[in-house]
Amino acid sequence: MRLTPAQIDTIKSTAQAVLGEGAQVTLFGSRVDDDKKGGDVDLMVEVDQAVAEPALMAARMASRVSRAMHGRKVDVLLKAPNLLEQPIHRIAQQEGVRL
Repeated sequence: MRLTPAQIDTIKSTAQAVLGEGAQVTLFGSRVDDDKKGGDVDLMVEVDQAVAEPALMAARMASRVSRAMHGRKVDVLLKAPNLLEQPIHRIAQQEGVRL
């Protein structure tokens, strides 16, 4: 996994701040592979409660993490009871690493 401990802490604390204490974060995509270089940060954030404004919450989380990582591109995928599960959610769960 190509994230530093400080970056992991930032991601987790940001998820908690934006989406609540129970938010669980999974890193997926190219950053999971130690042999690759560069790439954006793909995160799936899972919560137990409904998310009223999912696009706003995902954008808020992505922008905060991006700023903390000096402008690195961050994509945030939300998983919540009121959101339709897509194939990308299954890929993130199967290939990702829980932070």
